Amino acid sequence: MYEVIGNIASRAFRVMWMLEELGQPYEFSPEKPHSERVRSLNPSGKIPILKDGDAVISDSTAILTYLADKHGALTYPAGTVERAQQDSLTHQILDEIDAVLWTAARHSFVLPEDKRVSDVKPSLMWEYSRNVANIMARAKGPYLMGDMMTIPDIILTHCGGWALSAKFPTDNAEFKTYLKNARARPAFQKLRK
Repeated sequence: MYEVIGNIASRAFRVMWMLEELGQPYEFSPEKPHSERVRSLNPSGKIPILKDGDAVISDSTAILTYLADKHGALTYPAGTVERAQQDSLTHQILDEIDAVLWTAARHSFVLPEDKRVSDVKPSLMWEYSRNVANIMARAKGPYLMGDMMTIPDIILTHCGGWALSAKFPTDNAEFKTYLKNARARPAFQKLRK
């Protein structure tokens, strides 16, 4: 059985959602970043962490990719054009959405107060809005890759919720429809209860 270590309000949600989609049993072990247990498994102190037997995997995207490849679901096969396009979307979301939100979080509450630059948030909001439009222009159907939900959908949907709680722009109609569709999935709803 898998063990997911982290906080459900963090990127660990992505891993749990993936496992729910795959129908795989797992144990959730709530831990905050930098806890003693987390540091013993990942010296950076970052969550989430997935344990698969004695194997320890960190970084939510690496975990999602591992699980998708291992179970042959929510991904296209390695070496296909579709997989390259899927990976391209994944990296675009990480670079242009996740990183923007993480920068805003760091300058809002993560960094020590004397290291925060509060004036950066409006430019990050503008960048986020522009980047969401660019990603939506690439969408091929109800999900980013078409009719099949894949790894980038889990990441982007999670980021959409993060953005909402951080009061980032939510006026892109296409994105609203996309998020509503992704969040309606039974596996997502199970975790939201």
